[in-house]
Amino acid sequence: MRILSGIQSSGRLHIGNYFGMMQPAIALQAEGETFYFIANYHALTTVTDPAVLRENSWRVAVDLLACGFDPEKGALFLQTDVPQVTELAWIISTVAPKSLLEKAHSYKDKIARGLPASVGLFSYPVLMAADILIYESDVVPVGKDQKQHIEITRDLAMKMNETFGEIFKLPEARIKATTAIVPGLDGQKMSKSYNNTIDLFGDEKDTRKRVMGIVTDSTPVDSPKDPAKSIIFQLYSLMANAAEQKTMRDRFAAGGTGYGDFKKELFDKLWSYFEPMRKRRLEILADQGYVDRVLQRGAERANAAADKVMARVRKATGLERKP
Repeated sequence: MRILSGIQSSGRLHIGNYFGMMQPAIALQAEGETFYFIANYHALTTVTDPAVLRENSWRVAVDLLACGFDPEKGALFLQTDVPQVTELAWIISTVAPKSLLEKAHSYKDKIARGLPASVGLFSYPVLMAADILIYESDVVPVGKDQKQHIEITRDLAMKMNETFGEIFKLPEARIKATTAIVPGLDGQKMSKSYNNTIDLFGDEKDTRKRVMGIVTDSTPVDSPKDPAKSIIFQLYSLMANAAEQKTMRDRFAAGGTGYGDFKKELFDKLWSYFEPMRKRRLEILADQGYVDRVLQRGAERANAAADKVMARVRKATGLERKP
């Protein structure tokens, strides 16, 4: 079974990225062959500073490795190291119904948030379909809010198959009911777009400041508080065991503890939870050339798979050099 996932290099990774995508994606390495790419083509829809994009792409690779991605069990590579994916995206776009792309929730959401209505943003699902289909992916793990991307990919694969013959297998979405929806500092979903994140590998002072800035209600210190409505408790529960969760939940219900004290406990838990990953990250950075070697090996594996698929696509569409 081949498992595919991608993560955009549009900014520094935060704990929402870790619990929402990285942690479950790394765990899937035990189930099959993993192809994980850093989506720097996709990031161009929001990042226009070349230095920032290069830095972000590098940081994503380092952070994935620090969090436990095993390059011996899977391929980690830059999206741009497999240029065939843009060729495939163009070929798919020649049969892609415009009406299908107009239904994409992500396009409507991003336009509503003020992003320019570019062709790249509109055709984003076509490139994503190419990302998935070019590696003959069996499974694509996604959150519930991204299920539509896989549905569109399947629709585009079927359209290609109907037009040119059986070229692509249809990938399946892997949607776990337990996929974490990580709240941000303001209660919305944690996202760089909302500027409500806690950086995955931020420095101690900044991380503490962000945690202490979590929005709370005006419940007095002595009064009981509802943990189910608390961002503090929701974040704490991502890292705490069952006994620790129960202790904090009981203290919320009992009253007598202020939100400031709970925030301090959340910071302590957060800082200790990611301590082993911070140490691993420093080891990776100290080994000059390690990340480049990992990305190179990953790109070689990804290109081998992409070349196989593209040979089939070119033959089916008549794009071979000779008849």
